[in-house]
Amino acid sequence: MIKKLFSHSAIYGLAPQITSVASFLSLPLITTHLTSIDFGVSGVLTAYTSAVSVFSTLGLRLVLVNSYFKMPSQYKWLWRQIYGFLSIWNLFYALLLSILIYLVIPSEAIQNKWIIIFLNVLPLVFFSQTITICSTYYQLKQEPLQVALRSGLFGLLTVALNVYFIVYLKMGYMGWFWSNFISGILNNLSYFLPLNFILGFSPIFNFKWRLIKNSLKTSIPIIPHYYSSYLLNNSDKALMKVLSIDLVSIGRYNFAYMAGLFMNSIGMASGMAVSPILNQYYKNKDDESAKNLVFILQISFLIFSFIISIWLKEIFQFSISNQELANTYNLGIVIVMAYSYRPMYFGSVNKFFYMELTGLIWKITLTAGLLNVILNLLLIPFFGFEIAALNTFIAYVYMGYAGFFSKQFKKINTAKYYPEFWIICKVFFLLLAYVIVELNYSIKIGISAFLVIIGYCAIKRIDILMKR
Repeated sequence: MIKKLFSHSAIYGLAPQITSVASFLSLPLITTHLTSIDFGVSGVLTAYTSAVSVFSTLGLRLVLVNSYFKMPSQYKWLWRQIYGFLSIWNLFYALLLSILIYLVIPSEAIQNKWIIIFLNVLPLVFFSQTITICSTYYQLKQEPLQVALRSGLFGLLTVALNVYFIVYLKMGYMGWFWSNFISGILNNLSYFLPLNFILGFSPIFNFKWRLIKNSLKTSIPIIPHYYSSYLLNNSDKALMKVLSIDLVSIGRYNFAYMAGLFMNSIGMASGMAVSPILNQYYKNKDDESAKNLVFILQISFLIFSFIISIWLKEIFQFSISNQELANTYNLGIVIVMAYSYRPMYFGSVNKFFYMELTGLIWKITLTAGLLNVILNLLLIPFFGFEIAALNTFIAYVYMGYAGFFSKQFKKINTAKYYPEFWIICKVFFLLLAYVIVELNYSIKIGISAFLVIIGYCAIKRIDILMKR
């Protein structure tokens, strides 16, 4: 099972990381043609469009996943009806997104407002929830190559298009929008054809309203949970604009956040791999194996994020020629370490998802998101935009571990997760990274090698316990 976890995590994660490496290698080329203003425009628009992205599926992916495990002979019929409903719903969602972009677009990009709206909205109108439904099917069937190959191929295409539009056509921030539009359309097409013509999931537009209403009763309470991702990942840049932080500072923060997005993509890949395995453990009432699997991931994440953090100064200085952006590595350390929360988050929230305790999930995650917003509103005016990184770290600590302290989790779970211990480890590694990042190469190499050995031994020990 551990071999499957890491192999599937590697497959899901390898393609995005191939893209990340290609994107990293392209940075010296594109950053000479970009300014902090370009990063600021991109960051602000991403922040606001992400604010409504949670409404694109209305939380119905939860119904897709649970129906696959709980009604294996009828899930396909249910999925087709949800597909039809979401196809119609996305027309209204596209209109909402268009209005939002029109209202919040920065003055520095006002001359391109109509084309930006077009590039963001058109894929929604034509393809609806194709990627959501088809990638969910492949994930639950444990066919990671179907998702990873597409992710890698179109990710590399996006990087190539970024270089073309930004370096050769000198389009600035517009290069990102055109690249994402073209690769997004092609990616959607690659899922649309097998979903509708091979797998037989063509949408049923004459869906049963009673079924949709029952599905929405389960999924709607989870929308605040998904909205918390926006409050944690993107609201800080939107709030900076509201608090009159200059666009150059927002751009610097947005660049530093790219390191966090790297860790986030790894977290998403591991989630796609581990979720079906955890659900199978829950189905077999084997909480102890589920806990051990979570511990293996948490050890891996802490060590990996720490190693990335202590080398972030060199990574930034090597990858970009813009010294102003390269000096944001200290912000990047906090954000990278913040994302090491995810495995423990899986440990509690995945169990809540399986038991359909959606009311509890959104209370935890939305509270974390609101905590991030409140801290930003209170502290940014006094300490500057940099404090947003620490606020993100605090909010993720809450979201990752709060579920273990709830009475409901203790009722439905029999394994001990020791959340206090992991919180202390997380904070310790953050503080240690801030010290070690300034040391010389030889010390960093020694520390990195030592931690890899310790992590390997700990994982092998847990593996032996699971096989007994």
